[in-house]
Amino acid sequence: MRIVYRQKKFGPASLAVIRQSNEILEEYAAQGFDLTLRQLFYQHVSRGWMPNKQSEYKRLGDIVNDARMAGHIDWDSIVDRTRTLRKLPHWATPGLAIKSIAQQYANEKWKTQPYRVEVWIEKDALVGVISGICNTLDVPFFSCRGYTSQSEMWKAAQRLGVHIQRDQRVKILHLGDHDPSGVDMSRDIEDRLTRFLIQDHYNAESRIEAREAVEYIGDRFSVDRIALTMDQIEQYDPPPNPAKLTDSRGAGYVDLYGYESWELDALDPTTLSDLISDHVGAVMDMDAWDKAVAKEDRDLALLDGAADRWPEVEEFLLDALGEGN
Repeated sequence: MRIVYRQKKFGPASLAVIRQSNEILEEYAAQGFDLTLRQLFYQHVSRGWMPNKQSEYKRLGDIVNDARMAGHIDWDSIVDRTRTLRKLPHWATPGLAIKSIAQQYANEKWKTQPYRVEVWIEKDALVGVISGICNTLDVPFFSCRGYTSQSEMWKAAQRLGVHIQRDQRVKILHLGDHDPSGVDMSRDIEDRLTRFLIQDHYNAESRIEAREAVEYIGDRFSVDRIALTMDQIEQYDPPPNPAKLTDSRGAGYVDLYGYESWELDALDPTTLSDLISDHVGAVMDMDAWDKAVAKEDRDLALLDGAADRWPEVEEFLLDALGEGN
């Protein structure tokens, strides 16, 4: 039941926006997605219900805010992924703690794979869209929040370098806006990570030449930009925005792509999820994956059994510690 926090009378135009918004939100909720306000706006734009203007985005925000307060739009259907309360978990009994751990337990299924894959996305607001498929595939995902800091880039190189030294190839799947900076970010990620990885490998292998380190890392590390691309823009026809010409990369971008840019948010969440699934699946060894999943299932059964029979486990442990009755 939706609670009314503030009464408001809406005009016909606002009621139409509320009805259309609920239609979009219910459609995506049925697929397991919640949306940010910006994603909701782009759905209005792509369906021809609103022009792609900042003034319309603000108008939508005002209507949605009033509609939620008046009980016309579900609070849970629109999310703010940039602000989250963090707190320690608590359980009433150790048995319930084991049950909670069982729900979170996963073995390292990519340890036996030829590749290690990570998904990097430009915007923190879209993490909730990709988290479901990334968790299903047990693939780490990272919010760059624009250009990644040098500290985070170095930490990533240390992490990825361990996989390379264990004879696995590493692939980063990058998703970003198609605008002057968003396109350049894919290059920046590859350039800086490659520099760290080459230098670390060269320092670790005292008998190799610099050229060998370059070839070694070049064969084992890559960054694939999987969204947004011009092919996807032509296929899905997301609403355009003017390219930001004040961006230092603006002139080069205009020479290649013209005066329009496109935001990643405008792509359908299902499309983003499918893109990640397809690219990860292309490098996955399914036999090794199935074996790892089978082992994980056995481990989960043990944890569930321990949780369900906690009184017996507790009695056994207390006896072992000499604290039993």
